[in-house]
Amino acid sequence: MIAASAAIAGRPLARAVRWRGLSVRLDSRGAIGSLVLAVLLLVVGCWSISVGDFPVPIGDVIRTLLGRGTSSSEFIVGTLRLPRVLTGAMVGASFGVSGAIFQSLAKNPLGSPDVIGFTFGSALGAVLVIVIVDGAGSLAVSTGAVVGGMATALVVFVCAWRRGVQAHRLVLVGIGVGYAVAALTDYLLTRANISDAQRATVWLTGSLNGRSWEHVRPVGAGLLVLMPLAMWMGRSLRVLELGDDTAAALGIRLGRTRLAIVVVGVLLAALATASAGPIAFVALMAPPIARRLMHAPGITIVPTALVGALLTVSADLMARRLLAPLELPVGIFTAVLGAPYLLWLLTREARTGEL
Repeated sequence: MIAASAAIAGRPLARAVRWRGLSVRLDSRGAIGSLVLAVLLLVVGCWSISVGDFPVPIGDVIRTLLGRGTSSSEFIVGTLRLPRVLTGAMVGASFGVSGAIFQSLAKNPLGSPDVIGFTFGSALGAVLVIVIVDGAGSLAVSTGAVVGGMATALVVFVCAWRRGVQAHRLVLVGIGVGYAVAALTDYLLTRANISDAQRATVWLTGSLNGRSWEHVRPVGAGLLVLMPLAMWMGRSLRVLELGDDTAAALGIRLGRTRLAIVVVGVLLAALATASAGPIAFVALMAPPIARRLMHAPGITIVPTALVGALLTVSADLMARRLLAPLELPVGIFTAVLGAPYLLWLLTREARTGEL
């Protein structure tokens, strides 16, 4: 194994590790930052598991996770609370990476799936399944969300296409399509029976209440496939950020590459929406936070996934404990955090003429 080092833009040395024809670029700052984020996520996750109507000491939580807990702690930790934390972490990671993909493609911080309408499409597909199919399970809801998200993405890109897709047009068309899709979702709720409407309304707020291993498995399996694809496409995304002419000169097949990246991004957003509902602003906030923490100018897949997971798990912890014993949907707290950021972002984009 041969390691080569190079200084990049005044940052700490990045190492290109090569082994049997494979090459991986390792950034020491990114690796350390990702490790810190992972530790913070683990701490917040254990804290979230330990608190509740039946508190469990942190030490007992750790022993239970290591397989040395009592029967009561195994039920509280393993059956009731761990699936909720895992679902929140994986949903946040999915939203974060999806947001990073679309912000990179659009070259605009507003180009996240919850702003340009893709999560609204996923929500419409999921609500349609909830309302039409009696006793729809998580697999059926997930399928509806994926189909709805892909269909909405297709409509947005077709409407925004004019000799290519420009960032401002994609954002504006996405906002318009998103509102139209949201109106269809509201219409479905008015036609549904009271129990289906109540279930769909809570889900549309973005909630991790009552999550079980049934919800962990689909999003876990999806991430197992989509995260490596997103990481593999990260290099192509960084090249595309340099412009179409440069990317084409470097051997990137623009149409095919963009299509593959869009499919991965939409699937991530749809998967997260199907698991916990359209949790607001995680996809919008996680990528810029990760870039600032890592001091990276382009897309950062792993740190963004960790930031998205940390945001979601932390917001869920606040939703559970700030007004205890009342538990609020996690989407309310992410909206409280994200709305001021969105207003600031809109103001900045309007001032610089990018919107």
